[in-house]
Amino acid sequence: MRGTGDHAADQATTRGTPRAHTERSEEHPIAENPSLRHLLDRVVLVEERVRRAVAARRQTDPNPDDAFRGLYLTDDAVDRLLHTPPRPAAPDRTDAARHAEAETRADTAEPPSRLRRLTTDLGLTDLDVEILLITLLPDLDARFESFYGYLNDDVTRRRPTIGLVLTLCGLSAADASARARLGATAPLLAAGLLLTEDPDRPFLGRALRVPDRVTAHLLGDDTPDPRVADLLTPTPPVPGVGDATPLARALAAEIPLAYLREEQGGAGPALAATALTQAGRPALALDLARLARDPAPADAVRTAVREARLTGAGLVCAPVDALDRDRERAALLRQLTDAPVPVALVGRVPWDAAWSTRPPLLLRAPRVEPTARAALWQAAYGPSVPAGIDVPNLLSPFLLTPEQITRAARSAAQNALLDGGELRPEHVRRGARAQNSAGLDLLARRIEPAVGWDDLVLPADTLTQLRELTARARHRDRVLGEWGMRPGGARGRGVVALFAGDSGTGKTMSAEVIAADLGLDLYTVDLSTVIDKYVGETEKNLERIFSEAAGVNGVLLFDEADAIFGKRSEVKDAHDRYANVESAYLLQRMESFDGLAILATNLRANLDDAFTRRLDLVVDFPVPDSAQRLALWHRCLAPLLPDTADLDLPFCADSFELAGGNIRSIAVTAAYLTAEAGSPLTMRQLIHAIQREYQKLGRLTLASEFGPYVDLLVL
Repeated sequence: MRGTGDHAADQATTRGTPRAHTERSEEHPIAENPSLRHLLDRVVLVEERVRRAVAARRQTDPNPDDAFRGLYLTDDAVDRLLHTPPRPAAPDRTDAARHAEAETRADTAEPPSRLRRLTTDLGLTDLDVEILLITLLPDLDARFESFYGYLNDDVTRRRPTIGLVLTLCGLSAADASARARLGATAPLLAAGLLLTEDPDRPFLGRALRVPDRVTAHLLGDDTPDPRVADLLTPTPPVPGVGDATPLARALAAEIPLAYLREEQGGAGPALAATALTQAGRPALALDLARLARDPAPADAVRTAVREARLTGAGLVCAPVDALDRDRERAALLRQLTDAPVPVALVGRVPWDAAWSTRPPLLLRAPRVEPTARAALWQAAYGPSVPAGIDVPNLLSPFLLTPEQITRAARSAAQNALLDGGELRPEHVRRGARAQNSAGLDLLARRIEPAVGWDDLVLPADTLTQLRELTARARHRDRVLGEWGMRPGGARGRGVVALFAGDSGTGKTMSAEVIAADLGLDLYTVDLSTVIDKYVGETEKNLERIFSEAAGVNGVLLFDEADAIFGKRSEVKDAHDRYANVESAYLLQRMESFDGLAILATNLRANLDDAFTRRLDLVVDFPVPDSAQRLALWHRCLAPLLPDTADLDLPFCADSFELAGGNIRSIAVTAAYLTAEAGSPLTMRQLIHAIQREYQKLGRLTLASEFGPYVDLLVL
């Protein structure tokens, strides 16, 4: 029976001379790739050194046939350990010449060796490279597990220990400078190229290991580490989203950190990726929202930084807002900003000096302007767009990032394929709406518009103002952005309108029509989720709504707005003071809002005058006149009219002064009465429905109003 050490020793003495091994290495598959030749040349030199160490150990072993070698220590072995001083295994004299030859060949390799690039980028010394290669050998050739088990005098320890590595490098275990190359802050371990195991063992007895991702990279595999595969993605440059040249120039000048502050629809990540590419580096995008949900985020950051160092890339980290919430997550930002790779952070919050010990380059990321949106959308969509579909006009109400535009185009293509293959305007809008985040759904009720301009019965001037409002929302980026018609750093590009009128005059329906015309969803804010009796909580709830609305392309409707946008009053007690604080906060927040907001109120006089100045439009909704009421009666009863002949709708329009909402309620009640009777709608049922609506409104049922139909009233 023979031990593992004997088999390893036999292999070391029967493989032939180093020269013969080198000649065989010329036919190795790796040698066919010039970029890996450097790695192979250096591995061959280390391999021969290990073989010589095994052979030397074999020659001095007094009991080479011991079948239990490495499993116990005899008394003789202990005596030898006590009386034999350590002798580092010095490299062969020819190693230096062959090492120089390998380095010379690496200098002319094209593309450059990955080992050479890591050596340069990480500032590795020759000793660091030797240590890395000695540790790497068991992952390239399984036989070296046996060799290291033999040299460790322990068949269960098949990776090199720190003490063995130092010995194979011809260094003393007491050499402080050599030991420092394997410290926690040394380049090999700090960059994640080496890992130490068995931390409870003494320093020299700790095993060393090269992570699988590092081994794969050195062999030419660029597959990202599975640990961060869902957090880290390659990001190609995006043309046409701003001038990336200044940032690229700064990154090329070794400025390691930049912070790009952006607004809704900003192109921060795209601009950073383009700048990194222009600076000669690939870009890796780190999703900070997913990182915040990772069970071990600090470890994920270390792995992501190692991935960037392996590939020579820079990190584009967004959105910073996902981490800027508590101390633990802020520590992750500190870890990112201190990373030894170029880092571009992107977020909507102001820069905090506590995030980094080094000052960043502070920039403001531009939005994707209308002129660039169509090109990005078309590039992602692929096929030619059918004539008559104006993509720039359809996308103009949406504030989308380049990444969202790409996804919107692909979503539109899928919707078109589902509907038969031909692209239609609703597919473009549906794809854009699909990019909305779901956070606002928890704070407001989302309504998919199902009405259009033909469903509105309003005075001509009111309709004109509503169309002007949609024009403002559609062209705000051009007017306020490209033309700069609203100067001031604190002013947003939002559009805010007030709809004032009695209940039922069409305010909510008009908001829905505007949302439909723009291709947006309507979000109705539930005041029960906003108003709070505790001081300061109402403002916090409103801030949550506005913050979530910043990530959504939709129309924000505050119904009964006077409840939270009321007038400020003279301060007589603490209640007045805090009520005024709420109003002051809303004044400030509405001015910086970037979306489309509609305030609806029945009591316009109750709104603070300061709000009026910040409004883009004030639209009055009067009670409909007789002609408008007749149109409303016909429109609301349209599904029931074909089977009805004896309805006196002109009388209803002239006699009953009702708003459109009341007429719609009457029509629904009449429809239920018709369904119950199982016959066409009659005037009796219609008068009955009007009577019930009067009772709801608390109005008296006067005979003079019902005229010839008073006998149809239910007594």
